Amino acid sequence: MPLSAVIVDDEQLARDELAFLLKSVDDVDVVAQGKNGVEAVNLIKEHSPDLVFLDVQMPGLDGFAVIKKLIDKKVPLPQIVFATAYDQYAVKAFEVNAVDYVLKPFDKARVAQSVKKVKAKLDSASMPSERLESLIRSLGSKPQQRSKILIKAAGRLFLVDQKDICYSSIEDGVITVATAQMEGQSNCRTLEELLASLDPNVFWRAHRSYLVNINRIREVVPWFKSSYQLRMDDKKQSEIPVSRAQTKRLRELFRL
Repeated sequence: MPLSAVIVDDEQLARDELAFLLKSVDDVDVVAQGKNGVEAVNLIKEHSPDLVFLDVQMPGLDGFAVIKKLIDKKVPLPQIVFATAYDQYAVKAFEVNAVDYVLKPFDKARVAQSVKKVKAKLDSASMPSERLESLIRSLGSKPQQRSKILIKAAGRLFLVDQKDICYSSIEDGVITVATAQMEGQSNCRTLEELLASLDPNVFWRAHRSYLVNINRIREVVPWFKSSYQLRMDDKKQSEIPVSRAQTKRLRELFRL
């Protein structure tokens, strides 16, 4: 029997792309599509699908709220594959909890890999509801945000205000934090870990390797093939790339 699948995303193009890619995957039947969290809850109740590709960022009920709503209503949970343009700390939690995810723009091989993982879980009679409930509980306990961040520079330890941070980057496992006046290293292991202690309304993951303070962007620079770079408000006026997946978010932030 083919896997029954539901696709939920607030972007028509994303739904169409995912449905097209799933046509090339054996034994998957897309039975319904939805454009928001409310439709997701109703479609899952109606179809009881084996698999749901669920967008994380949606107006109203986001992906997390959909899962909470299903748990509250005691609706049997399907296997969930989160679809997101935001590769933040929560994405790692999905992976640890054996819930898969795919990053936008979608990749054919990666989508097929997700379906393969779902089939393996179903064959082993796994219980996704237990893992998802644990995930929702863990995501409900947000790390405490700190007003100051510790960085090391010139053999000294400095406490810097969040508002003074221009951007942070990671290269070869080392996280660099640049402020308006100085540059140093954070003792965080990942950008996700650093982001968890920062104000999410101010700091944005513009690229897999960069985290920026949106209040410290000096200039948005048009770049190659409709992409952009951000010129920051640090001493070097560093230029930060914006990934393809984050270009939409940039346009939303500044109404480009």
